[in-house]
Amino acid sequence: MNSSARAVPEVALLAIRKLIDERGFAHGDALPSQRDLATQLGVSRASLREALSSLSALGEVSVQPGKGVYVQSVDEPTVVAAVSDWPFAAHARPQDIFQLRYALEGFAAGLAAVRLTLEELDVLQDNVEAMRNELRAEDFARAAQLDFEFHQIILQASGNQAMTNILITRADIFLESQKLPFIRPERAMETWHEHRKILRAMTRHASGSAHKAMCEHIRQAASRTGIAFVTLAAS
Repeated sequence: MNSSARAVPEVALLAIRKLIDERGFAHGDALPSQRDLATQLGVSRASLREALSSLSALGEVSVQPGKGVYVQSVDEPTVVAAVSDWPFAAHARPQDIFQLRYALEGFAAGLAAVRLTLEELDVLQDNVEAMRNELRAEDFARAAQLDFEFHQIILQASGNQAMTNILITRADIFLESQKLPFIRPERAMETWHEHRKILRAMTRHASGSAHKAMCEHIRQAASRTGIAFVTLAAS
């Protein structure tokens, strides 16, 4: 797959936003059918579906099977402010970090699933339980730290020293990215559910499932921050 083809989902996402803005679609308005949208935007149905999936995760549209796609109102000043105040803007944008984590940590989870020791699994289990307790207590700073430690354990268990060194060298940026999703308290518990899913795959030593669960988690974490990014389908 060439680089231009890989960028199509992001192009489609931006084109849908432009269409909504230029045509004055309001909350609750139905967009054209997916077939018509794909034709108007000049993209494939697959790329359109991926773009709509990202916009749905961000709360910008509602995709209702059998009915259509409807515009949603998005008014999240806290999310916008948090991303705008990102302290590492001179090094990388938040979306760049999430995209890096998607590639890096998904692969690491797959490796770790077949290498994790019983002791490491116990530590992960304790971490997941502790996160649930902190989220129930609404201590989101502590929950973010536990989130960081969960991912750190998996990276180290992967056995890939280069990936571990990336984490150690810029742990501050990684930790900051893991704080961002917790700015939405009403969705904070989603992180715990996603960690449980990753842990279940790890417990089964299911490499493919662990890789998929980790990638889904990071993409959903980004969406809770109001960020969508391009992911590449296998060629």
